[in-house]
Amino acid sequence: MALISIVAWGQKKNKADNKAETKPELKTQQDSISYSLGVLIGTSMKMEGLTDVNNALFVQGMDAVLKDKTPLITSDQATKLVQQYATAQASKVGERNLAEGKKFLAENAKKEGVISLPSGLQYKVIKEGTGDKPSAADKVTVHYHGTLINGKVFDSSVQRGQPATFPLNGVIKGWTEGVQLMSTGAKYTFFLPADLAYGEQGTRGIEPNSVLVFEVELISFEKSQQ
Repeated sequence: MALISIVAWGQKKNKADNKAETKPELKTQQDSISYSLGVLIGTSMKMEGLTDVNNALFVQGMDAVLKDKTPLITSDQATKLVQQYATAQASKVGERNLAEGKKFLAENAKKEGVISLPSGLQYKVIKEGTGDKPSAADKVTVHYHGTLINGKVFDSSVQRGQPATFPLNGVIKGWTEGVQLMSTGAKYTFFLPADLAYGEQGTRGIEPNSVLVFEVELISFEKSQQ
């Protein structure tokens, strides 16, 4: 099966000879589907922190199921083992991110133009707007660009070329607090500590206890009718 060949191919990275890898060829639709399954499984595993994997045993376990052999570990046992391991890995990642985030925010607070609020939210004004400011119950339309502290982009309406509209009280705490500081036309950079973002759980593409950086432009807002 092509997927097995591709996973086995990945093991070449661990060989001491360090020879250049041969790019797999996707000659048929089945080749492409097989490779795509590998990409999806690998992406899911990476997001769960399951990157330290013995490829040979991974392939053998999959092969046993696909060929109706009796696996060494049952599905129920496998689920419990993987969940326990993923939880332990997430805890390690969370502790690392917490320490790195605290250091980042402490240093960032000293930078010119950065304002720190009692909640822990930090922001910097890029451009001020004019007029009223939205309340938490209002619906806002914004352009935003979100990155991790290492600069990696995880979400960006700017890159999509389409502003986002949502109730301000329906998003993460840092957004709800921060955007209320802005008038229409303003552009701010917000630095969100983890407890004002996705906290200890994280979310898709964002690790536990991650500090987030958003550049936000408030395009308009609609007052709540309540």
